[in-house]
Amino acid sequence: MQTPSWRRFGILMSTLLMTALLFSACAPAAAPAPAAAPAAAGGEWSLAQAAAPYAGTTINCVFLDRPGYRAAIELIPEFEAATGIDVNWEIMPYENSREKQVLDFTGMTGNYDCILIDVVWIGEFAASGWAVPLERFYNDPALADPALNLDGFFPILLESFGTWDQVVYGLPFDNYSGVLFYNRCMLEEAGFDGPPATYQELLEVYGPALTQDGKYAYALQSRRGETQSADSFMRVIWPFGGSLLDENFEPNLMAEESLAGLNFRQELMKYMPPDIVEWDHDETVQGLAQGNVAMITEWSAFNAYFTDPETSKIVDCIDYAVEPAGPAGSRPALGGFSLGVSANSSPEKQAATWLFIQWVTSEAKSKDYIRAGGVSGRMSAYEDPELQAQYPYFEPLVVSWKEYGNPVFRPRFPEWPAISELIAQTGTEMMLGSISVEEGAQRLNDQIRAILEQAGYYSGDRPKLQ
Repeated sequence: MQTPSWRRFGILMSTLLMTALLFSACAPAAAPAPAAAPAAAGGEWSLAQAAAPYAGTTINCVFLDRPGYRAAIELIPEFEAATGIDVNWEIMPYENSREKQVLDFTGMTGNYDCILIDVVWIGEFAASGWAVPLERFYNDPALADPALNLDGFFPILLESFGTWDQVVYGLPFDNYSGVLFYNRCMLEEAGFDGPPATYQELLEVYGPALTQDGKYAYALQSRRGETQSADSFMRVIWPFGGSLLDENFEPNLMAEESLAGLNFRQELMKYMPPDIVEWDHDETVQGLAQGNVAMITEWSAFNAYFTDPETSKIVDCIDYAVEPAGPAGSRPALGGFSLGVSANSSPEKQAATWLFIQWVTSEAKSKDYIRAGGVSGRMSAYEDPELQAQYPYFEPLVVSWKEYGNPVFRPRFPEWPAISELIAQTGTEMMLGSISVEEGAQRLNDQIRAILEQAGYYSGDRPKLQ
């Protein structure tokens, strides 16, 4: 007798079910994903436990030849011993660092895992998909240190260096504010009991008194390149009430306030070294450190050069203040970097890179980082009385970040490198007198608008983010 079709169907399904159950029971258990490593005993997170799946992994970092990176290098052996992760670094000139990273991203060569993001590159790196949003890691309990505390960074630093369009791509590292470094002894010999509070004072009172016998009152690093565009050109626009763009995203260099700042720079040049347009950071720092210049407005990270007897003749005379105020008040330069994770790296290298970034920028390591010569972005470190006494530049630095910080001191959108190159060229021509300030400002206005129009800011294709 033939079995009915409905019974044949039932027998078939039962056989399949039993086979599946037997296969499931005999099959080996799937290996857990590396990020799902178990917590340490007692349920507490530990760096060693989080790093265990990545022991033996090597990550490559982009570093500069500056004190903050040498400080990190000094700390790295501690991280490697705790994690088994090897951290390599390539020290390169700042001028080449963006280009080398962009070539790595676009060529997908994967040379760099821990990437260096300048404040003016974050828009480009984020919009191009080259940097991984860090929420992937800090929302993962296996990788996120419960003591991470993103709110522990100075807000302006996390916003400017690490965040683009409300997404965090990097943690602040090697951060600077512009500080007025001055030779207290030179000022006292000239009859001054402190530095100038305003740029007008610097020009009218301190300049004539301190510029003589081969010595100069002031030096403003102005070599063609990002030094000219950001460290010189933008530095004199903001304190006078000017800006690169207005509230409508239109170029603003022909505004009365912007022109006032650029004309002031021309006037102040008579109290600077005659070849100031050739001075980069190194020459400017050495000008002060060797006693040839009385005052400079430079990045806070250069303090280590002035306090080291091997690089400075003014160890006992160095002093600090907030950058002088213009008609619009003090508007110190804002600069520095964040460390991010390359989107081209493997998941294992990305996780290992995150653990390093999280550790080297942590509150727990911030004081060690400062003692090694770095500038931390963590607020708590600057509240330490011992460090305050050891590093008197803390006061103007913290005041600058808390009270005067300008997150768009330089625009952070992807078009900045092209705009910076134009400003570097025309700004240099202005200082040399081969073009008037007004002619140069109008030329730049036209060129900047063309770049932004082509990029789609005025058509609405791209949001007006700086």
